[in-house]
This record gives sequence, C-alpha cells and structure tokens, in this order.
Amino acid sequence: MTTIQSLAQAPQQHTGATIISNPWPSYAAFRELPERERWVLYGSAKAYREALELQGLAMAENYDAFVRRITEELDL
Repeated sequence: MTTIQSLAQAPQQHTGATIISNPWPSYAAFRELPERERWVLYGSAKAYREALELQGLAMAENYDAFVRRITEELDL
C-alpha cells in the first residue's frame, strides 16, 4: 500500500468531488487540422468535461478558463 508523503500529494476534495488539478488534456496538437474538425474537437472537449463532472469529478480550472484554453489551443 502506498502512503501519502505530504498533504500536498493528497487528492483534493471539493464538496465531495475529487478535483482534477491541471488543464488536461491538451488539444494543441490538433491546431493544424481543418477548422471543421477543430470545432468537432471543441465540442468533444466540452462533452468530455461534462461527462467527468457528471461522474462527480471537479476541475480546478474553471469553465471560462477551460473554454479560453481550448479555443486558444485549437486556434478557434
């Protein structure tokens, strides 16, 4: 069994939800795709985040920052 070395390594909790602490995944690698495909990926990213949140996970990155990051990474 692995023991937690410090409090900083412990999973964070927010009203009972585990918080995913970094902006993940990155969509920057898809920047060169045609615009139509980048919009499809944008929709998929939002749907994926929603699915994680419905399972009880929370993102440390707020929704506005998430949308801003994704649109910048996909150059939309």
